[in-house]
Amino acid sequence: MQDIIEYNSWDKNFKAPFGALKFDEGLTIYVKVNEGYNVNSISLEINKEEEMRTITLNEELSNDKLGKCFCCKMENFEETGVYFYYFKVDVEVDGNKKTVFYGKNRENGYSCEYDYNDINKYQITVYKDFKVPTWYKEGILYHIFVDRFNNGNRNGKIDNPKKNSFIYGNWEDIPMYIKDSKGDIIRWDFHGGNLRGIINKLGYLKKLGVSILYLSPIFEASSNHKYDTGDYKKIDPMFGDEETFKELINKAKEKDMSIVLDGVFSHTGADSKYFNMYGNYNSLGAYQSKESPYYPWYMFEDFPQKYKSWWDVKTLPNINELEDSYMDYIIYDKDSVINKWIDMGVKGWRLDVADELPTKFIRELKRELKKADDDSILIGEVWEDASNKISYGQRRSYLLGEELDSVMGYPFRNNMFSFLKGEIKSYELCNRYMQIKENYPKESFKSNLNLIGTHDVTRAKTELNYDVDLVKLAVAVQMTFEGVPYIYYGDEAGLCGGVDPDNRRTYPWKNEDEDMLSFYKDIIKIRNKNTLLSSGDTDFIYTENNSVFAFIRFNENNDRILILVNRSESTERISLNIDGSFIEEIPIKYSSKNVNNTTQIENNELRIDLEAKSFGIFRIN
Repeated sequence: MQDIIEYNSWDKNFKAPFGALKFDEGLTIYVKVNEGYNVNSISLEINKEEEMRTITLNEELSNDKLGKCFCCKMENFEETGVYFYYFKVDVEVDGNKKTVFYGKNRENGYSCEYDYNDINKYQITVYKDFKVPTWYKEGILYHIFVDRFNNGNRNGKIDNPKKNSFIYGNWEDIPMYIKDSKGDIIRWDFHGGNLRGIINKLGYLKKLGVSILYLSPIFEASSNHKYDTGDYKKIDPMFGDEETFKELINKAKEKDMSIVLDGVFSHTGADSKYFNMYGNYNSLGAYQSKESPYYPWYMFEDFPQKYKSWWDVKTLPNINELEDSYMDYIIYDKDSVINKWIDMGVKGWRLDVADELPTKFIRELKRELKKADDDSILIGEVWEDASNKISYGQRRSYLLGEELDSVMGYPFRNNMFSFLKGEIKSYELCNRYMQIKENYPKESFKSNLNLIGTHDVTRAKTELNYDVDLVKLAVAVQMTFEGVPYIYYGDEAGLCGGVDPDNRRTYPWKNEDEDMLSFYKDIIKIRNKNTLLSSGDTDFIYTENNSVFAFIRFNENNDRILILVNRSESTERISLNIDGSFIEEIPIKYSSKNVNNTTQIENNELRIDLEAKSFGIFRIN
């Protein structure tokens, strides 16, 4: 049965402008009425949380592109936020009046009829305009898990080993946890990576082509991962000291690299100067006395044994982030944690578990951070669509212009791997990426961290069942996609690994997969040499082939680069209507096999034979 109306939020003939709206930006919506239906009225039902507003659309006798339509034009929105809307249609069918409801198709931007109690609503993100620093959104980020990256001491000695810890006998040893019968870690393990090791590899990182170094936590802590902070203002002695860190910042800057730190502000370690459960610090900790200056930071239920902790891990006591003295210590004081390290030359922060940080805390941190350095960056660890995330019953406002500049792009990874493993078809991958593009402010989409691996997930090579060709396809998309490519140390060297701690193996110096490493260098060089790939916009192309993913990067001058990815085990022929007379493939060695993608263009139809598990990057003129 034909739908009574037609609407597509991804088509500018129906909704303009596309996607998220700036706070003072107007909106025009057209709804097409299909032939044979006598529609009396259409209303736009729009809500923000509990606030509902009805806007009656005006009837237009004709629209050049759509035919008979109803339309509405909104000057602007009264406030920022995430708005949801659907259409209420009053229509006469066979002489009978009835009301029907249209919301968003669950796969794409088209409208679909729903029962009232089951409407899938459209989303509009309305935000305060903001700009993300160019060095970040056009850069390439490299994530270093410090203990596992490189030991910079000439003799390989491990600096300042911790008491009752386990030191691996060889750099290549596979990491493991030493736990008791309850599953609690009783002895932390270390390989001995340090800041000097990063300094010694800056030349390698420069040749690789990265421009942003994101370091896992470097502050003093008991563990190897440092997410159990012991002292926010002190470098862990196993990693080095402030002088070494200053040297790293300065030498990285000389190579046009910026440093981003990991901020763990929702909890501290129980073994810290602030909580001091074990008495290892010369301070009066909250666990030791209610008279401690840090006592108000924590949430004791029955002092001192019962207190709120991160995911009930007792070694990670939760913080009351909005407690005044904590806000001063982290954010406001002249020598606050934020100011101390920004003044030293750090260019930004990644907020661990952003979902567990109060909105006010993030906003105040962002405001003070920009005061200290207006060219700095604030990233958040958010695993889902960050535009409409609900955590602890609250709709978050991460991307509305006053909080996060960028988020961890786990949806990019999840969707890409689903496609490469054959779980979804190419048009479904386009739809999923289009949904994120529609929901995110333009600056947020351009700053999204497009990752395929982190310290919290299975390594890409393992996730893709050790199929090197598929890994290269994932990296090819990552390096040509809109947003910031995120490399997890060692992925470029062919590291594999399952869940934590296996995904935190040491970098395999002198044992790298040279073919994979060469591939990374080549594809990064292509991105860095073609500004379209680092700053251009994106159009997704819906091919008729379910195994071929396609998109175009373009700019205002109509310069275009086409990316095609074939996941199939066989050669696939693609035909596309392209406005152009010449196509040139940008050469890249992406497999040990000889790949010969053949192209032909005639009467604006581009025909390409794309070999099995291969991709092509084409410049169109």
